[in-house]
Formats: sequence, C-alpha cells, structure tokens
Amino acid sequence: MLIIGLTGSIATGKSTVSSLLSSPPYNIPIIDADVLARKVVEPGTAGYKAIVNYFGPSTPDLLLPADPQTGQRALNRPALGRRVFGDSEERKRDRTILNKVVHPAVRWEVYKSLLYYYLRGQWAVVLDVPLLFESGMDVICGTVVVVAVNDPAVQMSRLRARDPHLTAEDAENRVRSQGDVREKVKKALYRNRASEDTDKGSRGVVVWNDGDKADLAKEVDKAILTIRNYSPRWWSWLLLMAPPVGVAAAVWNMAVNFGLQRSWDQKAKKDRAKL
Repeated sequence: MLIIGLTGSIATGKSTVSSLLSSPPYNIPIIDADVLARKVVEPGTAGYKAIVNYFGPSTPDLLLPADPQTGQRALNRPALGRRVFGDSEERKRDRTILNKVVHPAVRWEVYKSLLYYYLRGQWAVVLDVPLLFESGMDVICGTVVVVAVNDPAVQMSRLRARDPHLTAEDAENRVRSQGDVREKVKKALYRNRASEDTDKGSRGVVVWNDGDKADLAKEVDKAILTIRNYSPRWWSWLLLMAPPVGVAAAVWNMAVNFGLQRSWDQKAKKDRAKL
C-alpha cells in the first residue's frame, strides 16, 4: 500500500485537495491528522489532562463552558492557538510542549489506521498532516504531495476570508508558525534527487494552487497520474498478498527516506554556513 503524505501550509488549499482525493474518481482513504489531533485531546483523555495541567494555570479561558448533557469542558482551541502560534521564544516553547503531548498520540492513531486500510487491500492511503516534515512522518511515506502557492499574500487573504474572526496579527502568526511553504516544496522535490530532473519523479510532487478550483483539480489529476505511473495497482496487490515482500518494501522505503533526510539536513547546514 502506498502512503501518500499530503502537506502544505495553512490556507494553501490542502483541505480542498484532500477532499478531491477522497471523492470520485480517486476514492482514496484519508487519514486526517487534524481530526486525530482533536480526538486525542477530548475530555477524559491523557492528552487533555496534560494540556490542562500545563496551560490551565496561565490561560483562564483554556476551557469552554460545560456541555449541558455531559458536563464536560472541552478545550477552547482559539485560546490555545493564541498561546502557541507565533515566533516568539515563549510561543515556540509552548508549541513544543503541545506537540510533545499531541504528536505521539496522533502517531499511534495513524499507525492503527494504516494497518486497517492495508488489511482492506487499499492501493493507497493519504496521510494528511500539516506538519508532515516537522513531525518526521514523511519518512514512512512513499510519496509526499505539497500543496503550495507562490505568493504568501495569497495565504493571508485566504486565511482572513476563511476565518474572519482572526486579526491580521493572528493570521500572520499562524502562517509563520507552519513555515514557508516554498521550503516544503524544495524539500519534497529533493526526494526526487535520484532523477536527472528533480521536478520529475513520484517521491516528491507539488500541487500549485494559485488559481481557482478548476485549476486545482487539473493539478491534482497531474499529480495522481505521476504517482500511478510510479506505483501501479498491481504492486499494491503484490505487497498485500506477499507480506514478507511488503515488509521488505516498507523497510527499504524508510531507509531511502532516512538517507534523503540526512542528505537534506547536511545540504541545509552547508547553505546556512554560506550566508
């Protein structure tokens, strides 16, 4: 089974691409990390308790009013977002703490979902993770698809239109907190470095979303055609019918991705040294 890592930055159109991939003619199952991240911090979970214990004393509005039926107080996500989004040292520290609570729990849910879809014989599954590279989950992906725009101003305008309650500062903090999407594009394309042209190959694919939804649909068609050319359906069936081959392929894929990640880190270090 091919794991397609889907990432981007906030307001680049990743959710729209995810919706297109889960609909005909593709019908690819989606594992949405955002949905799982909400699940693992629901009232009563270990994640919920850890967040309340750390953020509660300094965030008076961290919890919403009690639910009339259950009596439980869910997390006030906008209030938590104000604590962790931004590039100040304090917010970076708080974001690190939050990630240490949420990421391990989300990974466990992801692995359970991957096993479920593998046993159902799916040829591919989309792993929708906004911080795919940052969390290190790209190493388990055979393909990484980055949804990107060329102009950060487009992100800002789309974000403000989608979430009108955000101030300009809040919107800017959220965009910055997920990094420059153009760097994610470079890192995705670097996965194809074995090819003569790093713009070709299926390990790293870019879906540009600077136009309307019709243009985006065409970009998705091109991306899936590229991916299918490198990972045909018969290969997925072989991996399912011969588990030892599947395990060997997964180990080989992770080894290649670890090597690519190490090479990218070394390249980034050299580039910073030149500045």
